[in-house]
Amino acid sequence: MAAEPLIRLPSALAHPQHRADARFLLGVDGGATKTLAAVLELGTGELHMAHGGPSNEDTVGARAAVDTLLAVADEALGRAGTSRRELTTAVLAIAGTDTAAISHQVHACTDAEQWVVVNDVVAAWAAATGARPGVGAISGTGSNVFGVGPGGQTWRTGGWGHLLGDEGSGYWLGIQSIKAALRERDGSGRPTALTEAAVAFFGASSVEAVADLVYSRPLSKAEIAAFSVDTARAADHGDEVARELYARAAAELGSQILIVARRTGLSGEGAAASAGGRFPVGLLGSAFKAGAVFVDPLVAAVRASAPDARVSPVHMAPVGGSLLLAAHACGHELDGSELSRALDAALAGAG
Repeated sequence: MAAEPLIRLPSALAHPQHRADARFLLGVDGGATKTLAAVLELGTGELHMAHGGPSNEDTVGARAAVDTLLAVADEALGRAGTSRRELTTAVLAIAGTDTAAISHQVHACTDAEQWVVVNDVVAAWAAATGARPGVGAISGTGSNVFGVGPGGQTWRTGGWGHLLGDEGSGYWLGIQSIKAALRERDGSGRPTALTEAAVAFFGASSVEAVADLVYSRPLSKAEIAAFSVDTARAADHGDEVARELYARAAAELGSQILIVARRTGLSGEGAAASAGGRFPVGLLGSAFKAGAVFVDPLVAAVRASAPDARVSPVHMAPVGGSLLLAAHACGHELDGSELSRALDAALAGAG
Protein backbone atom coordinates (compact mmCIF):
# COMPACT_ATOMS: atom_id res chain seq x y z
CA MET A 1 0.00 0.00 0.00
CA ALA A 2 1.36 3.42 -0.96
CA ALA A 3 2.32 5.67 1.94
CA GLU A 4 0.34 8.84 2.51
CA PRO A 5 2.12 12.22 2.47
CA LEU A 6 3.25 13.45 5.88
CA ILE A 7 2.05 16.96 4.96
CA ARG A 8 -0.87 17.96 2.77
CA LEU A 9 -1.64 21.53 1.81
CA PRO A 10 -4.64 22.90 3.72
CA SER A 11 -7.72 23.44 1.56
CA ALA A 12 -7.21 27.22 1.56
CA LEU A 13 -3.81 26.71 -0.12
CA ALA A 14 -4.66 23.73 -2.31
CA HIS A 15 -7.83 25.40 -3.63
CA PRO A 16 -7.35 29.18 -3.34
CA GLN A 17 -10.30 31.50 -3.84
CA HIS A 18 -9.78 34.92 -5.41
CA ARG A 19 -10.72 37.75 -3.07
CA ALA A 20 -11.14 41.03 -4.91
CA ASP A 21 -11.58 42.79 -1.55
CA ALA A 22 -8.31 41.45 -0.10
CA ARG A 23 -6.44 44.14 1.80
CA PHE A 24 -4.52 43.01 4.89
CA LEU A 25 -2.43 39.83 4.89
CA LEU A 26 -0.68 38.40 7.93
CA GLY A 27 2.33 36.09 7.87
CA VAL A 28 3.92 34.60 10.98
CA ASP A 29 7.18 32.70 11.36
CA GLY A 30 7.18 30.82 14.65
CA GLY A 31 10.36 29.16 15.88
CA ALA A 32 12.11 27.69 18.88
CA THR A 33 13.78 30.97 19.86
CA LYS A 34 11.61 33.75 18.42
CA THR A 35 8.40 34.62 16.59
CA LEU A 36 8.08 37.21 13.85
CA ALA A 37 4.80 38.55 12.44
CA ALA A 38 4.40 40.74 9.36
CA VAL A 39 1.26 42.49 8.13
CA LEU A 40 1.20 43.48 4.45
CA GLU A 41 -1.29 46.01 3.10
CA LEU A 42 -1.84 44.95 -0.51
CA GLY A 43 -2.87 48.34 -1.82
CA THR A 44 0.15 50.25 -0.55
CA GLY A 45 2.75 47.53 -0.09
CA GLU A 46 3.38 48.74 3.46
CA LEU A 47 4.78 46.23 5.96
CA HIS A 48 4.33 46.27 9.70
CA MET A 49 6.40 43.95 11.92
CA ALA A 50 6.29 42.60 15.46
CA HIS A 51 8.60 40.25 17.40
CA GLY A 52 8.06 37.87 20.28
CA GLY A 53 9.47 34.86 22.09
CA PRO A 54 9.40 31.17 21.12
CA SER A 55 6.30 29.53 19.63
CA ASN A 56 7.54 26.03 18.84
CA GLU A 57 5.31 23.50 20.59
CA ASP A 58 8.28 21.17 21.11
CA THR A 59 10.02 23.94 23.05
CA VAL A 60 7.27 25.65 25.08
CA GLY A 61 4.12 23.55 24.72
CA ALA A 62 1.03 24.19 22.59
CA ARG A 63 -0.79 26.61 24.91
CA ALA A 64 2.18 28.91 25.45
CA ALA A 65 3.03 28.72 21.74
CA VAL A 66 -0.46 29.84 20.71
CA ASP A 67 -0.47 32.64 23.27
CA THR A 68 2.76 33.98 21.78
CA LEU A 69 1.61 33.55 18.17
CA LEU A 70 -1.62 35.46 18.69
CA ALA A 71 -0.02 38.16 20.84
CA VAL A 72 2.67 38.87 18.23
CA ALA A 73 0.07 38.76 15.44
CA ASP A 74 -2.14 41.26 17.28
CA GLU A 75 0.83 43.56 17.86
CA ALA A 76 1.66 43.59 14.13
CA LEU A 77 -2.00 44.17 13.25
CA GLY A 78 -2.12 47.06 15.72
CA ARG A 79 0.94 48.64 14.14
CA ALA A 80 -0.82 48.40 10.77
CA GLY A 81 -3.83 50.18 12.25
CA THR A 82 -6.12 47.21 11.76
CA SER A 83 -7.43 44.18 13.66
CA ARG A 84 -8.29 40.52 13.24
CA ARG A 85 -11.76 41.56 12.04
CA GLU A 86 -10.34 43.31 8.94
CA LEU A 87 -7.80 40.62 8.14
CA THR A 88 -8.23 38.83 4.80
CA THR A 89 -5.91 35.88 5.37
CA ALA A 90 -3.34 34.82 7.97
CA VAL A 91 -0.77 32.07 7.53
CA LEU A 92 1.16 30.90 10.59
CA ALA A 93 4.23 28.81 9.73
CA ILE A 94 5.41 26.98 12.83
CA ALA A 95 8.58 24.99 13.42
CA GLY A 96 8.21 21.66 15.19
CA THR A 97 7.46 18.03 14.56
CA ASP A 98 3.64 18.44 14.60
CA THR A 99 1.36 21.46 14.14
CA ALA A 100 -2.03 19.79 14.74
CA ALA A 101 -2.38 20.95 18.36
CA ILE A 102 -1.33 24.49 17.42
CA SER A 103 -3.85 24.56 14.57
CA HIS A 104 -6.68 23.32 16.80
CA GLN A 105 -6.07 25.96 19.46
CA VAL A 106 -5.57 28.79 16.96
CA HIS A 107 -8.86 27.94 15.27
CA ALA A 108 -10.61 27.84 18.65
CA CYS A 109 -9.57 31.48 19.17
CA THR A 110 -10.01 32.86 15.65
CA ASP A 111 -12.00 32.57 12.42
CA ALA A 112 -10.81 29.19 11.14
CA GLU A 113 -11.45 30.15 7.50
CA GLN A 114 -9.07 33.10 7.68
CA TRP A 115 -6.26 31.57 9.78
CA VAL A 116 -4.14 28.83 8.23
CA VAL A 117 -1.50 26.95 10.24
CA VAL A 118 1.29 25.06 8.45
CA ASN A 119 4.68 23.58 9.25
CA ASP A 120 7.50 26.04 8.60
CA VAL A 121 8.80 23.87 5.74
CA VAL A 122 5.63 24.73 3.76
CA ALA A 123 6.48 28.42 4.02
CA ALA A 124 10.04 27.57 2.97
CA TRP A 125 8.62 25.88 -0.11
CA ALA A 126 6.58 29.01 -0.90
CA ALA A 127 9.62 31.27 -0.48
CA ALA A 128 11.62 28.98 -2.77
CA THR A 129 9.02 28.60 -5.51
CA GLY A 130 6.48 31.41 -5.19
CA ALA A 131 3.97 28.69 -4.15
CA ARG A 132 4.43 26.92 -7.48
CA PRO A 133 5.67 23.38 -8.21
CA GLY A 134 9.12 22.82 -6.78
CA VAL A 135 11.04 21.99 -3.61
CA GLY A 136 12.08 23.93 -0.53
CA ALA A 137 14.92 22.57 1.62
CA ILE A 138 15.62 23.98 5.09
CA SER A 139 19.02 23.57 6.72
CA GLY A 140 19.21 25.73 9.81
CA THR A 141 19.47 24.40 13.33
CA GLY A 142 17.40 21.49 12.00
CA SER A 143 16.59 20.28 8.49
CA ASN A 144 13.43 19.53 6.55
CA VAL A 145 12.47 19.14 2.85
CA PHE A 146 9.04 19.68 1.27
CA GLY A 147 7.80 19.91 -2.27
CA VAL A 148 4.68 20.19 -4.38
CA GLY A 149 4.39 18.62 -7.82
CA PRO A 150 2.71 19.86 -10.98
CA GLY A 151 -0.51 18.04 -10.10
CA GLY A 152 -0.56 19.27 -6.51
CA GLN A 153 1.12 16.16 -5.08
CA THR A 154 2.96 16.86 -1.82
CA TRP A 155 5.78 15.08 -0.04
CA ARG A 156 7.93 15.81 3.00
CA THR A 157 11.18 14.06 3.86
CA GLY A 158 13.11 14.58 7.10
CA GLY A 159 11.96 16.96 9.80
CA TRP A 160 12.17 14.33 12.55
CA GLY A 161 14.16 16.47 14.98
CA HIS A 162 17.74 16.26 16.17
CA LEU A 163 17.42 12.90 17.97
CA LEU A 164 15.87 11.06 15.02
CA GLY A 165 16.95 13.05 12.00
CA ASP A 166 18.03 16.60 11.04
CA GLU A 167 20.61 15.21 8.62
CA GLY A 168 22.60 17.93 6.87
CA SER A 169 21.55 20.59 9.41
CA GLY A 170 23.57 22.92 11.58
CA TYR A 171 23.02 20.57 14.53
CA TRP A 172 24.12 17.56 12.49
CA LEU A 173 27.27 19.39 11.35
CA GLY A 174 27.98 20.55 14.91
CA ILE A 175 27.63 17.13 16.53
CA GLN A 176 29.57 15.40 13.76
CA SER A 177 32.35 17.97 14.22
CA ILE A 178 32.54 17.22 17.95
CA LYS A 179 32.67 13.50 17.14
CA ALA A 180 35.50 14.10 14.68
CA ALA A 181 37.45 15.98 17.35
CA LEU A 182 36.95 13.14 19.83
CA ARG A 183 38.08 10.60 17.27
CA GLU A 184 41.29 12.54 16.77
CA ARG A 185 41.79 12.54 20.55
CA ASP A 186 41.44 8.78 20.96
CA GLY A 187 43.45 7.95 17.85
CA SER A 188 40.61 6.52 15.77
CA GLY A 189 40.34 9.55 13.50
CA ARG A 190 42.48 11.91 11.49
CA PRO A 191 43.99 15.18 12.71
CA THR A 192 41.62 18.12 12.33
CA ALA A 193 41.44 21.78 13.26
CA LEU A 194 38.01 21.01 14.71
CA THR A 195 39.61 19.71 17.91
CA GLU A 196 41.17 23.02 18.86
CA ALA A 197 38.11 24.87 17.56
CA ALA A 198 35.75 22.87 19.80
CA VAL A 199 37.84 23.53 22.91
CA ALA A 200 37.88 27.27 22.20
CA PHE A 201 34.23 27.54 21.13
CA PHE A 202 32.81 25.80 24.19
CA GLY A 203 35.31 27.33 26.62
CA ALA A 204 36.52 23.90 27.74
CA SER A 205 39.89 22.87 29.13
CA SER A 206 40.21 19.96 26.68
CA VAL A 207 38.27 18.16 24.00
CA GLU A 208 37.29 15.45 26.47
CA ALA A 209 35.84 18.22 28.63
CA VAL A 210 33.67 19.17 25.63
CA ALA A 211 32.31 15.62 25.67
CA ASP A 212 31.51 16.04 29.36
CA LEU A 213 29.57 19.23 28.56
CA VAL A 214 27.47 17.43 25.94
CA TYR A 215 26.26 14.96 28.57
CA SER A 216 26.43 16.72 31.92
CA ARG A 217 25.23 20.24 31.19
CA PRO A 218 23.86 19.19 28.66
CA LEU A 219 24.66 21.36 25.65
CA SER A 220 21.47 22.44 23.89
CA LYS A 221 20.58 21.73 20.30
CA ALA A 222 21.11 25.40 19.44
CA GLU A 223 24.53 25.53 21.15
CA ILE A 224 25.76 22.50 19.24
CA ALA A 225 24.35 23.84 15.96
CA ALA A 226 26.16 27.15 16.52
CA PHE A 227 29.49 25.30 16.43
CA SER A 228 28.89 24.55 12.73
CA VAL A 229 30.07 28.10 12.00
CA ASP A 230 33.53 26.94 13.09
CA THR A 231 33.12 23.84 10.91
CA ALA A 232 32.56 26.12 7.92
CA ARG A 233 35.60 28.21 8.85
CA ALA A 234 37.79 25.11 9.12
CA ALA A 235 36.50 23.84 5.77
CA ASP A 236 37.25 27.19 4.12
CA HIS A 237 40.80 26.96 5.46
CA GLY A 238 41.24 23.57 3.83
CA ASP A 239 40.64 21.18 6.74
CA GLU A 240 39.88 17.88 5.00
CA VAL A 241 37.81 16.45 7.86
CA ALA A 242 35.56 19.52 7.90
CA ARG A 243 35.23 19.49 4.10
CA GLU A 244 34.25 15.82 4.17
CA LEU A 245 31.57 16.59 6.75
CA TYR A 246 30.04 19.13 4.37
CA ALA A 247 30.23 16.58 1.54
CA ARG A 248 28.37 14.08 3.73
CA ALA A 249 25.81 16.72 4.73
CA ALA A 250 25.24 17.52 1.05
CA ALA A 251 24.78 13.84 0.22
CA GLU A 252 22.26 13.38 3.05
CA LEU A 253 20.21 16.47 2.19
CA GLY A 254 20.53 15.86 -1.55
CA SER A 255 19.08 12.37 -1.12
CA GLN A 256 16.06 13.83 0.69
CA ILE A 257 15.54 16.46 -2.02
CA LEU A 258 15.61 13.77 -4.72
CA ILE A 259 13.06 11.66 -2.85
CA VAL A 260 10.71 14.64 -2.65
CA ALA A 261 11.22 15.44 -6.35
CA ARG A 262 10.38 11.87 -7.37
CA ARG A 263 7.42 11.47 -5.01
CA THR A 264 5.81 14.68 -6.27
CA GLY A 265 6.38 13.91 -9.95
CA LEU A 266 8.84 16.75 -10.45
CA SER A 267 11.55 14.38 -11.66
CA GLY A 268 11.94 10.78 -12.70
CA GLU A 269 10.05 8.71 -15.22
CA GLY A 270 6.89 10.40 -16.41
CA ALA A 271 7.72 13.72 -14.74
CA ALA A 272 5.34 16.40 -15.92
CA ALA A 273 6.73 19.55 -14.36
CA SER A 274 6.01 22.86 -16.03
CA ALA A 275 8.55 25.14 -17.75
CA GLY A 276 9.88 22.40 -20.00
CA GLY A 277 10.54 19.99 -17.14
CA ARG A 278 12.71 22.37 -15.11
CA PHE A 279 11.79 23.00 -11.49
CA PRO A 280 13.23 25.10 -8.64
CA VAL A 281 14.90 23.74 -5.54
CA GLY A 282 15.35 26.55 -3.01
CA LEU A 283 17.86 26.29 -0.17
CA LEU A 284 16.91 28.16 3.00
CA GLY A 285 18.53 28.39 6.40
CA SER A 286 21.62 29.50 8.23
CA ALA A 287 23.68 26.39 7.41
CA PHE A 288 23.85 27.50 3.77
CA LYS A 289 25.82 30.58 4.85
CA ALA A 290 28.81 28.22 4.67
CA GLY A 291 28.64 28.92 0.93
CA ALA A 292 30.28 26.90 -1.80
CA VAL A 293 31.69 24.21 0.51
CA PHE A 294 28.09 23.11 1.21
CA VAL A 295 26.10 24.43 -1.73
CA ASP A 296 28.34 23.16 -4.56
CA PRO A 297 28.33 19.46 -3.55
CA LEU A 298 24.60 19.70 -2.80
CA VAL A 299 23.88 21.09 -6.28
CA ALA A 300 26.02 18.33 -7.79
CA ALA A 301 24.27 15.62 -5.74
CA VAL A 302 20.81 16.78 -6.82
CA ARG A 303 21.59 17.42 -10.48
CA ALA A 304 23.35 14.06 -10.88
CA SER A 305 19.91 12.43 -10.68
CA ALA A 306 17.64 15.38 -11.51
CA PRO A 307 19.44 17.44 -14.18
CA ASP A 308 16.38 19.67 -14.64
CA ALA A 309 16.51 20.91 -11.04
CA ARG A 310 17.45 24.59 -10.62
CA VAL A 311 19.14 24.55 -7.23
CA SER A 312 19.99 27.86 -5.56
CA PRO A 313 19.99 29.57 -2.15
CA VAL A 314 16.94 31.69 -1.25
CA HIS A 315 17.65 34.90 0.62
CA MET A 316 14.11 35.84 1.65
CA ALA A 317 13.37 36.18 5.37
CA PRO A 318 11.31 33.11 6.44
CA VAL A 319 8.23 35.20 7.27
CA GLY A 320 8.10 36.08 3.57
CA GLY A 321 7.06 32.54 2.77
CA SER A 322 4.05 32.94 5.10
CA LEU A 323 3.04 36.16 3.32
CA LEU A 324 3.38 34.48 -0.09
CA LEU A 325 1.09 31.71 1.13
CA ALA A 326 -1.41 34.22 2.52
CA ALA A 327 -1.51 35.99 -0.85
CA HIS A 328 -1.85 32.66 -2.66
CA ALA A 329 -4.80 31.67 -0.44
CA CYS A 330 -6.80 34.72 -1.50
CA GLY A 331 -5.87 34.50 -5.18
CA HIS A 332 -3.20 37.19 -5.29
CA GLU A 333 0.40 36.96 -6.43
CA LEU A 334 3.28 38.87 -4.86
CA ASP A 335 6.57 39.72 -6.51
CA GLY A 336 9.07 37.68 -4.51
CA SER A 337 12.01 39.98 -5.17
CA GLU A 338 10.09 43.09 -4.15
CA LEU A 339 8.75 41.36 -1.04
CA SER A 340 12.23 40.21 -0.03
CA ARG A 341 13.64 43.73 -0.35
CA ALA A 342 10.73 45.20 1.59
CA LEU A 343 11.16 42.65 4.37
CA ASP A 344 14.90 43.30 4.59
CA ALA A 345 14.26 47.03 4.88
CA ALA A 346 11.53 46.55 7.50
CA LEU A 347 13.69 44.19 9.55
CA ALA A 348 16.65 46.54 9.36
CA GLY A 349 14.44 49.37 10.57
CA ALA A 350 13.07 47.26 13.40
CA GLY A 351 16.60 46.31 14.46
